[in-house]
Amino acid sequence: LYRALAGFALACAIGIPLGILSSRQRLIGWFVTPIVSAGFPTPTLAFLPIFMLWFGVFDLSKIVMTTFSTVFTVIAAADAGTRGVERHLVWSAESLGAGRAAVFFEVMLPAALPQILTGLQVALPLALIVEVAAEMLMGGDGLGGRMLQAENYADSVGVYAGIIEIAVVGAVAVALMARLRRRLLRWHAETAAR
Repeated sequence: LYRALAGFALACAIGIPLGILSSRQRLIGWFVTPIVSAGFPTPTLAFLPIFMLWFGVFDLSKIVMTTFSTVFTVIAAADAGTRGVERHLVWSAESLGAGRAAVFFEVMLPAALPQILTGLQVALPLALIVEVAAEMLMGGDGLGGRMLQAENYADSVGVYAGIIEIAVVGAVAVALMARLRRRLLRWHAETAAR
């Protein structure tokens, strides 16, 4: 769980600023958009042997694999959310004398937040899936490694226990993310409608 969350946190730390910058700066968008377009459909687990060679077979390679697998989703969501901000909101704030920083932090970022959070809600379960798959393919400690060990010993109970653990952890993670979304979007129409 900590490896999945570390990879997810890194994907957020890299992806949100990069997505926002790619929508705001034409040169960065020109560079980032083709990479994201190519990275989205690519089966990122195919890169696992490369990450094993570069980062070893321990925690670092699994965290990097998780980050690599989820960062494209976060970048795309942040980019789409920032691009989707209505120009009338920005023009209204500028006409009232708001500076660039105030427009960004008080208008653009809150308006883009629902889309960004949707990307995070997609990326979090993906981080859990990729982490367990990486552990199963690489072995070692962790839930995926234990499921692989149970499979090698024909321990179907151990495999089913791992599946149930993954389902419970995923359900809790998704519920916590939905709760965070409701908390951050208290002001938004989607929360007020409930």
